[in-house]
Amino acid sequence: MKKLILFLGLLVSMLVLAACGTAEENDGAENEEVEDKVWADIQERGEIVVGTAGTLFPASYYPEDSDELTGYNVEVFREIADRLDVDIKFEEMAYDAMLSALQSGRVDIIQAGPREESREKFAFSEPVKYSYVTMIVRADDLSGIETLEDLEGKVAGGAATTVYSEIARKYGAEVKTYGNVTNDAYLRDVANGNTDVVINDYYLQSLALTAFPELNITLHPDLKMHPTTNNVVMKKEATVLLEKINEIVADMKEDGTLTELSAEFFGGLDVSKEPDEEIIEIEGIE
Repeated sequence: MKKLILFLGLLVSMLVLAACGTAEENDGAENEEVEDKVWADIQERGEIVVGTAGTLFPASYYPEDSDELTGYNVEVFREIADRLDVDIKFEEMAYDAMLSALQSGRVDIIQAGPREESREKFAFSEPVKYSYVTMIVRADDLSGIETLEDLEGKVAGGAATTVYSEIARKYGAEVKTYGNVTNDAYLRDVANGNTDVVINDYYLQSLALTAFPELNITLHPDLKMHPTTNNVVMKKEATVLLEKINEIVADMKEDGTLTELSAEFFGGLDVSKEPDEEIIEIEGIE
């Protein structure tokens, strides 16, 4: 009889422990969803809010005579929203305002390249675009710039907080900052001598040039530097959203969606793959 009571007691204990383990596992799965308030809010709204410029060809812009926002970044965002099964809303803003808008919760995601300081505050997906940095200069004299050291004393047009402006300052250039203006404002300033150079993404600049063939500007023929990526960025605590977007980005690379979008907006080039170029590494620049 005592053995029977002992056996029954052990059996009850095992069942209780098993039930507790199952409850804890379920709680853990539920807590993962609860802890990612960003994803929970997106699901509740049925909509993801995206910060984008709306002024930068071919990444985020309005075609001539159209009120429909498009561009590589925009269409990548639309595809992500579609695969998340939510609607999408775009908030247009200057690049310098995007991280603060993300931090405040005004937007859910943006696109940007990771840097050490921003990695501490935000989460970055796998890259949706690879590139490197180059310069737009005056065509007739390369704005007097043969090497990076020749940037000293020059005026570079750009946003205040980008890696491009950090490169300009590192080599002694003064940075003239702009609001959320279209590409032509930067390019015309180089052509007319108000600035000397625009340091920016190779693919974006090469295509921007094609829109203004009348301007006295060109890509610098020799200076290719600082490999970069563009990633989907969200709050650090958005762990579930990050996992979902990384899965989607991987699928978009695998099924050719990113390659197709790249070809559409970058003249047949594939920015979803790392460029096969000899790129200058700049020490001290992230």
